[in-house]
Amino acid sequence: MIRSALGFAAVAAVIIGGASMFSVDQTEQAIVTQFGQPVRVITQPGLNFKIPFIQQVISLERRILDLESASIEAITSDQKRLVVDAFARYRIENPLRFFQATAGSTVRGNQQLGTFMDAALRRVLGESTFQLVVRDDRGGLMAKIRDQVNGEAAALGVSIVDIRIRRADLPDQNSQAVFRRMQTERQREAAELRAQGTEISERIKAQAERTATVTRAEAERFARETLGRGEAERTRLLADAHNRSPEFFTFHRSLQAYENGLKSGDTKLVITPDSNFFRYFNSPTGKPAGAN
Repeated sequence: MIRSALGFAAVAAVIIGGASMFSVDQTEQAIVTQFGQPVRVITQPGLNFKIPFIQQVISLERRILDLESASIEAITSDQKRLVVDAFARYRIENPLRFFQATAGSTVRGNQQLGTFMDAALRRVLGESTFQLVVRDDRGGLMAKIRDQVNGEAAALGVSIVDIRIRRADLPDQNSQAVFRRMQTERQREAAELRAQGTEISERIKAQAERTATVTRAEAERFARETLGRGEAERTRLLADAHNRSPEFFTFHRSLQAYENGLKSGDTKLVITPDSNFFRYFNSPTGKPAGAN
């Protein structure tokens, strides 16, 4: 009987001892509650003790947690509607405050943080223009949103590590309207460029034609002047030859006439042998026989 009681007591001691011990991992922090009320916060890893069956241990993450926000619509200061998809990274800095605000539920904490983040997104984007959000100052806007959310998240015992906008687009109907407007603008720019190109082309062609006309006129004038000078020189040389030796000049011109007039072909001459045309055939001097 005594042995049975001792065995029962040993088993009970083991059970109670096992129920009174718990360990906290390096990636965790814990809150010990008694009847639902927090009595101790454990932030260091290791083996710890609690009152078995009375106290409970709630583990919370020490690592950075993710918060995915649902897509929301925001209106910028220049009245552009945006569909914004953002996410956040946060860490539980004050486990006791987080437990008191969310009853230790990460899901409930995400819901409250999501509300804070959506409100901050709408406020900051509502004070900014579409161009700042999409292109020029997204980093500065993210820092402003993070600071605003941090101010509200302090009540939950968490700190925001980073907030990013994954996507910021126009709604579908607005996107189609913007696309059509951009397409029309590009078509107008293309038409202007084509018109400018046609104008430049016509100007270049007109300039080329004008230059060609002037060049041809100059060439024709130079050719006529050169031909005139050649004809004048030819006439001068012929006159000089005639003045130096009229008889030889006459003989030379007659030989040229024979060459041109007596070529083989269809040309026929009907002329008497004693014609003046053949006078050099009858006399080397071109004079009739017996003449001095």
